[in-house]
Amino acid sequence: MRWIAVPAKDNATTTLEKRLWDAADQLRANSGLKAQEYSGPILGLIFLRFAGVRFAAQRAKLEKAGASSRRGSRVDEPAAYHAEGILYLAPEARFDYLLTLPEAASIGAKVNAAMREIEKHNPPLAGALPKTYNLFTGTLLKELLKKVSEINRTSACLRRKC
Repeated sequence: MRWIAVPAKDNATTTLEKRLWDAADQLRANSGLKAQEYSGPILGLIFLRFAGVRFAAQRAKLEKAGASSRRGSRVDEPAAYHAEGILYLAPEARFDYLLTLPEAASIGAKVNAAMREIEKHNPPLAGALPKTYNLFTGTLLKELLKKVSEINRTSACLRRKC
């Protein structure tokens, strides 16, 4: 039998792991919810961040190609994203939009609406995304969005070509 050493974690993975634990700690301390109650919503925010990074990369490619295409721009066509295996995100369902909302803007309702919008434009996800963000205070949800936004592009792309 031959033993193989566990590969060392790279810095990006370690940093991402720390940020996720910090977000979980914040939820435990400030939400009054149990782990099984906040795990779905936090994973939903992480999902939204990753989907947003991939969407933005594809959008940039489509904008570049649209300038030279005879067909015109396909930037706002969901099919142009689906063809590449990328989720289409309507403007109000994008992570960056949610991140810029003021705390007084009923952020929980806006994130729930964003998840519904994603399901609307990406039918395979229908009914799969969490929509319980109204359980969180606006302040806590805003802090969670900021924590998740710290996931950089490299980590969010997971070594894909983004």
